Amino acid sequence: MRTTAWSDYALLDSGDGRKLERYGKYTVVRPEPQCLWRPRLDASVWDAADAVFDPSDEEEAGRWRFSKPPAETWPLGWGDVRFHGRFTNFRHLAFFPEQAANWAWMDERIRAAKRPLKVLNLFGYTGVASLVCAAAGAEVTHVDASKKAIGWARENAALSKMEDKPIRWICEDARKFVQREVRRGSQYDGIILDPPKFGRGPNNEVWRLFEGLPEFASLCAEILSPDANFLILNAYAARISGAALSGLLAEQLAGRPGRIDWGELALVEEALDRQIGLSFFARYAS
Repeated sequence: MRTTAWSDYALLDSGDGRKLERYGKYTVVRPEPQCLWRPRLDASVWDAADAVFDPSDEEEAGRWRFSKPPAETWPLGWGDVRFHGRFTNFRHLAFFPEQAANWAWMDERIRAAKRPLKVLNLFGYTGVASLVCAAAGAEVTHVDASKKAIGWARENAALSKMEDKPIRWICEDARKFVQREVRRGSQYDGIILDPPKFGRGPNNEVWRLFEGLPEFASLCAEILSPDANFLILNAYAARISGAALSGLLAEQLAGRPGRIDWGELALVEEALDRQIGLSFFARYAS
């Protein structure tokens, strides 16, 4: 799946282990080891960036350098959804732009369903995917272990003027929530499962992708309704593959009518001829 530029985001250039991006009013330079080629734009364009993330030895960690003090937040949008850009401590800007390919796919499926769908968004972060689904007409349950992320997601809902949409915001360990939903007999028509490589729940529950994902996928299959519309599984771990994720879904969803697609999620430069693979996915569609 390929994510191309839209009005509030673009991958402007890449190379020499970095990428130059536009997030609304800011241009940003972030490290990207996969960019083995050379940049095309002049060095002066890169040097004029508003923000540069300098990585430390620790994965995802580092610090931002700014040409001038930035706003704490600034508004961005995709389709009917508005959300805040933020310079976080872990090189991200409070959403993952490559996920726009997933947003478009879910938006199309929900609108084409011609019936209200119940969607569960696990590890929902700042809620952009939840808001995309709600804007398309779904009833959404958004789960994340971080109180801060839930707060940001609610702010994004307010910015989108979607406070009245049927969205449940739940701050809880995602695995514990799904286990409880299994016991309750709850069912969902769509599930978004986008776990981190490693994480901790609000009560210090430990999550490790390779150890926890098989059981978690099995639990999600139990709460996927008999006439479910979709399930998306996304992973950023370097040692995973779309083929592995599709094999896991095929096992857990055996016997269901439908199709499983799998592959890589990539950001495409504005010139449309180079792209950066950032995560792997498998998705079931009825």
